[in-house]
Amino acid sequence: MAKYCHVGVPTKKVQPKEIYIEGGKVYITNPDEHPYKFEFLRFEAGSPLHKDVQTKTHIAFEVENLDAALKGEKVIVQPFDATPALRVAFIVKDGVVIELMQTK
Repeated sequence: MAKYCHVGVPTKKVQPKEIYIEGGKVYITNPDEHPYKFEFLRFEAGSPLHKDVQTKTHIAFEVENLDAALKGEKVIVQPFDATPALRVAFIVKDGVVIELMQTK
């Protein structure tokens, strides 16, 4: 079962308290600090993340088993370690970009 986590919103504006995710060449904010659980994402040139992740709003869900959740889905970003404690992947389902996250 998937648990709602946040809404990811691409932006070009520098945000307060951004943290840098080197593997994605992206700055992100903590959605727990936003009243509507928005995570702002600001991408550097050359980010390896899929164009849809860089340009479209996404919805993020926590799953118990990321590999199982990806079976049969259209994966646009293969699983990677976003942080030492978090593994993520992105899919497109019914035209919507979805981030699936698994705590390690």
